[in-house]
Amino acid sequence: MTAESLSFDKPLAIFRYRPVRFLWLARITTALAYQMQAVAVGWQVYELTSSPLHLGFVGLMMFIPAVLLLLVVGPIVDRFNRKLIISLAQIVMAAAVGFLAVMTAAGLITTVLILGAVFVLGAARSFEATAMQTMPPSIVPPVVLPQVIAGMSSAYQVATIVGPGIGGLLLILGPTWVYVTCCALFAISSAFVWLIRMTHATPAREPFSLDSLFSGIKFVSQNPIVLGAMSLDMFAVIFAGATALFPVYARDIFDVGPTGLGLMRTAPAVGAIIVSLLIVRWPLRYDVGRTMYMGVAMYGFATIVFGISTSYPLALVALAVTGGADMLSVVIRQPLIQLETPDAVRGRVSAVNSLFIGTSNQIGEFRAGLAAHYFGTVPSVLIGGVGTLLVVLLWIKAFPALYNVHTFQKRYK
Repeated sequence: MTAESLSFDKPLAIFRYRPVRFLWLARITTALAYQMQAVAVGWQVYELTSSPLHLGFVGLMMFIPAVLLLLVVGPIVDRFNRKLIISLAQIVMAAAVGFLAVMTAAGLITTVLILGAVFVLGAARSFEATAMQTMPPSIVPPVVLPQVIAGMSSAYQVATIVGPGIGGLLLILGPTWVYVTCCALFAISSAFVWLIRMTHATPAREPFSLDSLFSGIKFVSQNPIVLGAMSLDMFAVIFAGATALFPVYARDIFDVGPTGLGLMRTAPAVGAIIVSLLIVRWPLRYDVGRTMYMGVAMYGFATIVFGISTSYPLALVALAVTGGADMLSVVIRQPLIQLETPDAVRGRVSAVNSLFIGTSNQIGEFRAGLAAHYFGTVPSVLIGGVGTLLVVLLWIKAFPALYNVHTFQKRYK
């Protein structure tokens, strides 16, 4: 099967195309490793410190490298072999979790060492995530890009369902087992990446220059659809992100232990994978801008329900709704950004997008930990949910072009 033979009306055919299948497998193995190490790191840090603020520092250590490397990652991804970049980044991530495994097994682990390893993971992830975003447009035609991105998102969510559960179970044996497993998964993902055959020619690379370094930022700032889509997600998740507080809920509020923590991290993915598979089967075609705003609003409402819940099952349902709502936003936002971006600057724009995503996740975790430290865990989550709803209202007014996007349409070659 060739890329051109993929049918928009037969979305499941994308998984019969070998490059898409290998990319999906690479995505799921990396995501499994990432989710499992996040469970182990969060639990280990909280066990060492009993401090929500230190859980926030974990998110901060993932975010800082993305900021420091913003102007470097994009040009490198646009200029060099993207498969090599992804593989090298995954090898570095394998080394980082391998280091945590050795230090933990030797009884030498400290919070400082964990945060240092997380910083290295964040740096490598900046390259890996940026290069990974550029892969789908390089292996499939534009007409099936939204479905392929939905498929890649389903891979991440499958890993998010399975990964935390496995991580929680392995934590019973000890964090060392989690880190060793993650190390192997990163290596396997690197092998899958090398099996991907690129079918679209890479555009000519411009030489490094000051204008080249800032071209991604310039493009995003001048395109209201791209800027609106990136910033809507960023600020919504900065406010509503409560993942960093899951260990607090698991130990102090619901008293469900490591296994319950794994289920809490899994719950959002249950909703997300259902939505992603529905979209793979029945693609979104019309009123995509308004649908994206609706998904972000649902995310805020569900976060509020989770925050005030005193029932563990209800909390899991609310978290599942947050995952489904977030996925609805993702499978619209990512194709819009890719289709609005010229091939020649796709790496640099993807680097900016990765920074926005990293900002939303890592700074969101830091915000949650900081607010919980000063105001309490439940008020921190409630503030985030209400803040997300306010962001939706403000962004409808600030970015009407994004709100009024009707269909997916490629503007650049």
